Amino acid sequence: MTMQSVWSGGTVADVMTHAVAAVGRDAGIDEIVDILHTRRVSALPVVAGDGRVIGVVSESDVLAAELPDGSAPREGSALTAGGLMSTPAVAVHPWAPLAEAARAMLLRKVKRLPVVDADGHLRGIVSRADVLKIFLRGDDDVARHVRFELLAAMGPQAAAGIDIGVAEGVVRLSGPIPEEPGPAVLTRLLEGVPGVVDVRVQTVQAA
Repeated sequence: MTMQSVWSGGTVADVMTHAVAAVGRDAGIDEIVDILHTRRVSALPVVAGDGRVIGVVSESDVLAAELPDGSAPREGSALTAGGLMSTPAVAVHPWAPLAEAARAMLLRKVKRLPVVDADGHLRGIVSRADVLKIFLRGDDDVARHVRFELLAAMGPQAAAGIDIGVAEGVVRLSGPIPEEPGPAVLTRLLEGVPGVVDVRVQTVQAA
């Protein structure tokens, strides 16, 4: 697959890891810690007996289970994956666009997402590092591309009144947006720009 094809239609399946570590609901804290350490990952999907993802248990969940002085963790059923996990899991499908996975990680502040099929069965994992391999593009470069797209869609006069800000792939537009093409159309257009993670439009009605 060429870089251009990844930019234009790349999906989670293009970059996800298929061999993924997971734990069952009844996995104890020692097993969880051991897998996190051995596999050098920050979180693990928690799966039911049929392979469906029911949650995610992370390093933060494990640390929160320990006593403030860092000694032995408290006892009880909460020290299983089922008691520690965050649920429902924030997951993504293999056919989802890479930008969708990037937005989900950004909004939910997570480093990795379980990849599930239509029935919720675990098929892999996708991490920020996986996505960044594709979305490795500077904000200035993204901003220039966004400006070009606005010029093409709105014309020089209308586009000149739009302020563009780009930070970590998040595009922010502010200014008078004409009814044609309108904020919704511009958002969809700019979401297709390589390196764009999200588009946020603050509309000021044109005179």
